[in-house]
Amino acid sequence: MDEVGASIRAAISRWELAVWRQYQHVLDKWTPHVGRRWVGLVVVALIYALRVYFVEGFYLVSYGLGIYILNLLIGFLSPQVDPEILDAEGPTLPSSANDEFRPFVRRLPEFKFWYSITKAFCVAFVMTFFSAFDVPVFWPILLFYWVVLFTLTMRRQISHMIKYKYLPFSSGKQRYDGKRASPESPSVSEG
Repeated sequence: MDEVGASIRAAISRWELAVWRQYQHVLDKWTPHVGRRWVGLVVVALIYALRVYFVEGFYLVSYGLGIYILNLLIGFLSPQVDPEILDAEGPTLPSSANDEFRPFVRRLPEFKFWYSITKAFCVAFVMTFFSAFDVPVFWPILLFYWVVLFTLTMRRQISHMIKYKYLPFSSGKQRYDGKRASPESPSVSEG
């Protein structure tokens, strides 16, 4: 009997590994398709919103989802190293003349940001099928709390982005898209 149990566990382990590899393969294929990924997220969010609207409940789950997304947004918009905290005598960043000039590398990269939000919407959608999570609350109060929390946390982030001219949506490293003619070079040689 012990040999049968061990073989069943080994078969389940192999199956789990195969499913995990296939899942990773699909994620790797989706990585370069930024626009399609975000459109897919919007579709998932709309499905969740329709589910909550038609069930007329699960507002606490939606509030928790909103707080989690706000936390992810803060991680996405903040740099790994805060220049206000960085010591002047410590290591310095490359200058803007350098090709590797990236003063603000995000704490949370775009793909992980998308993946975490998508996973959160999927988990919240599954939670709407269990009545234990349908706690009766007055949703306008939760919405008001979330707006206040969003305003208080995002005000600092946005002022920080404006002060340091930080755009979290830049791709980082510069690309060479073609030869640029310098304005000093003559277009017609005189001879």
